[in-house]
Amino acid sequence: MTDRSSVIFGNKMPDKVYKKAVKSKKKYMKKFGDDSRKNYEVSVEKNRYIGDSLGVYNILVGNPAENAHYDVNAHAEKGTFDTEKGIIVGNIRMGFGHYRISMAMASAAKAMGYTSYWMDLNSYGETTCTKVIGAQNDLYSLGSRLSKNPIFNKLVWEPMNYEGFRALSYNAADQKNAELMAPVYRNVPKDIPVIGTHVWPAQAAVHAGMKYVVNAIPDNWPMALHLSEGSVHTIQCHNSYMGYRILNGMNKDKVNKPMPSDSLVYTGHYIDHELVQGIEADCAARIKRKENGEPMRFLLTIGGAGAQKEIFAAIIKFLLPYIEKKQAALYVNVGDYKNVWEALLAEIPEMKNYATEHFDRWADTEAFAQKALDGKEKIEGIHGFWHKNIFEAVYCTNLLMRSCDVLVTKPSELAFYPVPKLFIRRVGKHEMWGAIHSAEVGDGTLECRDIPHTIQMLELFLQDDTFLSDMCQNIVTNKKAGLYDGAYKVVELAMGLKNKQK
Repeated sequence: MTDRSSVIFGNKMPDKVYKKAVKSKKKYMKKFGDDSRKNYEVSVEKNRYIGDSLGVYNILVGNPAENAHYDVNAHAEKGTFDTEKGIIVGNIRMGFGHYRISMAMASAAKAMGYTSYWMDLNSYGETTCTKVIGAQNDLYSLGSRLSKNPIFNKLVWEPMNYEGFRALSYNAADQKNAELMAPVYRNVPKDIPVIGTHVWPAQAAVHAGMKYVVNAIPDNWPMALHLSEGSVHTIQCHNSYMGYRILNGMNKDKVNKPMPSDSLVYTGHYIDHELVQGIEADCAARIKRKENGEPMRFLLTIGGAGAQKEIFAAIIKFLLPYIEKKQAALYVNVGDYKNVWEALLAEIPEMKNYATEHFDRWADTEAFAQKALDGKEKIEGIHGFWHKNIFEAVYCTNLLMRSCDVLVTKPSELAFYPVPKLFIRRVGKHEMWGAIHSAEVGDGTLECRDIPHTIQMLELFLQDDTFLSDMCQNIVTNKKAGLYDGAYKVVELAMGLKNKQK
């Protein structure tokens, strides 16, 4: 296993940084054990939730009973590794974003004739890998929730997400910790390409000797957090290329040795095949609904940390009179956070007069999403969506996105999706660049950092004649330029690495 903590892209780390990285790994080994010699059994079974729609199989590692995505009573279809047409999508459950990007990769892979193997490194309960990730995930989720406090957000959370994660010293520690994650790949065929939609699956794959690894970077604020030396890095935006190429600001004011040109590739946005193919029809339908005075459909999606409920409550309160007059309609996806929906109902009892609950009935959710695409269907009222399973909780937003008029979201991974967007306040300063990019390409608003500005944007969407249609036209133009083809290009790149060696 090559040490990737002492030197990062030719930039030697100070001894104290390296020693701190080694200490971090030892701390986790002491807490969770060292399973580097463990020979975990690996098996494959069809994903019960997105197996048919996206062609996905789950990779199970170790005792199946300790795998988060295994259900002994489900009798899922068993599978095998396709070493010719198979591609591994490595991810972790940390909020919803990395899962959503993984689904985009799987969707593109299926459209291109490949089989995706879902490898969630945060799902193997028996392994040190999952225990380490789980511990860090718990800290991140706690930070997301605490960020509602303005003082904590200003003094701790935003600096950590903006400058702390940016430092090469952070990557040094991450790389050393990722050595503890490598054992989960031991019995996975080494010549199947890996697409990591979080840096840890990419780092672990490289440490484990996987031959063809692509690290799909999710954000467009360049941070050393996202570096996985030994893989090919992909980015969604041109504006982040230079920052990554020269490792800008990742060692304070020092001029760093740059990344090699063949380790960094611009692809465009990572978007599901189904969403890309539907852009023209969906945008035309949005413009037609606006012209016909039909209820404007707002999709509110609660993030994986369950944060920002107070903003969504304010939006719903503002829209209720419009919903009553059939000038607006609401989709509210609370993911797998049923408590958020219950809290909204408790705070806004009037919601019950208009609400239809689509709760944990996936066939009903799919049928509603399909019906809403029919131009003859009139969608009114408030439609609440909650699904216990993480796959359905995340993918629900993707299904509803096509028929909505405006997606209301923080500027996270959803900032890159081809739908008109209203951006509410970020959770982490790095996210602000997603809103900036979206505003530049014309498919989203500026980031609304308080409730009054959020309400102002809602009024513009509802009352202005061209605000929505301009975004729709920009989305169609962007598609012609290939802006939303990133997922296809990442899959093509991953398979191309393998085919080059033949």
